[in-house]
Amino acid sequence: MKSAKDYIAFPLDVPDMSTARELIEQLSGVVGMFKVGLELFIEAGPEIVRYIQSTGGTPIFLDLKLHDIPATVGRAVTRIGDMGVSFATVHCGESEEMLAVAVQAADGRVGILGVTVLTSIGPEHIRQSGFEETYSEDPGKLVLKRAAMAKSAGCAGVICSPLEARIVKEQLGSDFLAVTPGIRPGRGAVASDDQRRAATPASAIRAGADILVIGRPIRDAGVPRDAAIRIAEEIEGALQG
Repeated sequence: MKSAKDYIAFPLDVPDMSTARELIEQLSGVVGMFKVGLELFIEAGPEIVRYIQSTGGTPIFLDLKLHDIPATVGRAVTRIGDMGVSFATVHCGESEEMLAVAVQAADGRVGILGVTVLTSIGPEHIRQSGFEETYSEDPGKLVLKRAAMAKSAGCAGVICSPLEARIVKEQLGSDFLAVTPGIRPGRGAVASDDQRRAATPASAIRAGADILVIGRPIRDAGVPRDAAIRIAEEIEGALQG
């Protein structure tokens, strides 16, 4: 059975291997997954993946947000599939073909997650990008449209804000994963935050989120391990409630 900590994906959003190693050592066993993003992967490359795999086998979420012509994305996913990670991200973007090629290249070795609308994006950004008013007035409609495209392409799930998790699960099925950044314990987003569509861990769980990406509330705490344990306790309460 999935435990509360298994819902937590901790992003290693740090600039170097030394800092990443310290966090991995502190958080192994109290988070369910480590997320490796662009900053650290550009600095450390596949070495960071191998290091995590050597320290206890915590699953890895490679968050490179691939977005290119289908052939290029397919070749990149083939390489990722050889690395032994659990998930990798591809932008939904403009093309279902790009997602479908990524899924085909993954060949079941890695779950492809479609990136719908970044949690830093608000209605004004969607309007500035030239989308129809129906999407700028309600970003959730664009999220759902892209999520449906990702499911049609064979993706394992999508990245969406916790505000859209419920409708994604209701419309696309309980087996289609909703992975949610923008998780803020306590009151949710704060004024200085760059996450525009945020929620607490408990509310995200109640909405049906399968994996919560929780970074700063853990990383910036006095004792990151204790912060992760407290968040897992909040998740446990939501699961039982």
